[in-house]
Amino acid sequence: MPRRTAAKLATVTAVLAATVLSVAPSAHADLVTYCIGTGGAVTVPNDLYVPAGESCALTGTTITGNVSVAAGGNLVVAGGHVSGEVRIAADGYLDATDTTIGGAVVLAAGGYGTFLKDAQTGAVVVRPKGSATIDSFLFVEASTIAGTVNTSAGEVRLDRGTQVEGNLVSAGTYYTDVHDSFVDGSLSVLNSATGSVVCGSAIRGQATFAGNLGGVQLGPNGVLDGCASGSYWGRDVSVTNTTGGVTVDDNIINGRLTVTSNNPAAQVAANNRIRGGVTADPAGATAKRTATAGPVREDTGDQRAEVRRTSAVQEATAAGDAGL
Repeated sequence: MPRRTAAKLATVTAVLAATVLSVAPSAHADLVTYCIGTGGAVTVPNDLYVPAGESCALTGTTITGNVSVAAGGNLVVAGGHVSGEVRIAADGYLDATDTTIGGAVVLAAGGYGTFLKDAQTGAVVVRPKGSATIDSFLFVEASTIAGTVNTSAGEVRLDRGTQVEGNLVSAGTYYTDVHDSFVDGSLSVLNSATGSVVCGSAIRGQATFAGNLGGVQLGPNGVLDGCASGSYWGRDVSVTNTTGGVTVDDNIINGRLTVTSNNPAAQVAANNRIRGGVTADPAGATAKRTATAGPVREDTGDQRAEVRRTSAVQEATAAGDAGL
């Protein structure tokens, strides 16, 4: 798609803002600042808008309002601060590193993806794919989410010390994996196309896995991914109606483990410490720990993020100074 070769910055009145906000909602401010190109350590005193198909790359920028990324747009921000929320439209992309976002991050149906690293945000929402052709991704590394993560599409992975201060709710994703992270509330993974892996993490609330087609792996020595250790589970854990294999290995469960109606039957290793006992199907529910390592998932989401990030920064740099 065509790209502009010069920076464009427009501050519009409330009349034009109302038109823009019908596509890119904003909670406050009479003015909206357009961003095409690059920006530095300045303060944007209102909402920020990345137009459709354009790229904005910011370093050390403070935005006092909300942010909207229109269809096909890209926002890459490092060391920034957003007081409000960030909304990303279809085929839009958000890449935030070492950045604080005071409000929610919302990825629309068919949004390209969201990558957060060393970031702090409010609640995170990934809308269902619906009829969109793009399957989203949400990758979070070493970040704190002050609210619930509610995701209904694409590839989802929390990794490297990420903290979720609310619940993690996943339904209809391609996969939902949690590595070396902490969820202060409950964890629910339902109807995932290729299942779920949870390793080296702590889940404070109840955990429910149901209807997952590709299997569920809690701990190492499973068929989906390689990892070093199991997890701590603060309450009951339930894995039901799952195909593709269920393995529970090297976990501490401070509640009851339920593994029923899975095909094949779940394998629960002897090295788990389960305070409330196990409810399982009559045959084949308990197995000895095996020394086989499963295949590592392909990091397709990471690759997609890297490709989009690189392209966005190149396009923003070519557009020049956004004049913020």
